[in-house]
Amino acid sequence: MDERRYLDVISGQQPGLAAALLRGGLTLAVPAYGAVVAGRNWLFDRGLRRVQQADAPVVSVGNITTGGTGKTPVVAWVAEWYRARGARPCLVSRGYRSLEAGGNDEQRVLAQLCPQVPHVQNRDRVAAARKATRTHRANVVILDDGFQHRRLRRDVDIVLIDATNPWGYGHLLPRGLLREPRSALRRADVIVLTRVDQVTEQTLRHLRGEVRRQTGAPLAEVVFRPTQAVSFGDETASVNSLAGQTLLAFCGIGNPDSFRGTLQTAGLPPANDAFVSFPDHHHYTAQDVRQLVERAAAQGATALVTTQKDLVKLDPAWDLPLPVWAVVIGADVVAGQADLERALSAVVPPTPNPPHQNAN
Repeated sequence: MDERRYLDVISGQQPGLAAALLRGGLTLAVPAYGAVVAGRNWLFDRGLRRVQQADAPVVSVGNITTGGTGKTPVVAWVAEWYRARGARPCLVSRGYRSLEAGGNDEQRVLAQLCPQVPHVQNRDRVAAARKATRTHRANVVILDDGFQHRRLRRDVDIVLIDATNPWGYGHLLPRGLLREPRSALRRADVIVLTRVDQVTEQTLRHLRGEVRRQTGAPLAEVVFRPTQAVSFGDETASVNSLAGQTLLAFCGIGNPDSFRGTLQTAGLPPANDAFVSFPDHHHYTAQDVRQLVERAAAQGATALVTTQKDLVKLDPAWDLPLPVWAVVIGADVVAGQADLERALSAVVPPTPNPPHQNAN
């Protein structure tokens, strides 16, 4: 089953007996998955599995669901927040689905969003943290997608919850998208609700209440705003400059509907709803792009628009007959910023008269 059909099945959008039977089969697998998660956490909670201490404070940015909660722009925000205050942050991540040319899509995007912050990718996050401090002289390690990686001790656990799908359709994997039960939020030091502008105030109030029933950790809220457009040829332009073009949109991210919402908010609706979704972390081929260009031509589109994560995966050697633009997204903390900053500064106090002044 491909990812799109899987999501349609677990979300209930796929009707019919076959989908219902699949959901039933996936439900049967949940207790086994839940037992493994609970057993692993029990071992860490009681000190029966060893936790490694890094040589610098560790700030983890993670979530309790799979799929896109907006970690990359938030990780970039945290990294730049520290750098602007005189710290020496280094990013550490697993490097999921790395590309042949080196690094994965998230590393390439982070290199553009915070180019002066080094990034170490290694499946062994303990070894990566060691390299961050010893090779890059980091005095704060930012662990990307680290909430479940309990082998590396962290000083601050930031957990993101996507307001548009906070609980992964309400079930643990594989029936839903929850990596852990909601009760895992008790380990968090800060909760960040993302995409709060894409839900109603009533929905947001209800979500705040659900979070509060699990944890008393400080709560911050974030929206993702377009900051600029960047082309396949590395040109930059204002997002408004794309508004007059007829666009075909495509993406391969965990939450494609969020990108659709971003385009609508930015005044860039695809022509005739020309929106193509690929699986998360999709590796594009020349055939994929040819088919996109053909579909764009058939629907009268004069340009393609995508996410920054998707743009960095296109081969620079490809000769594309239509312009391809990515909308660059930045994190904007709209509530709870003081609490978030208090947690960050508690582990690495700001340096007096820091050399970098582009604070968020």
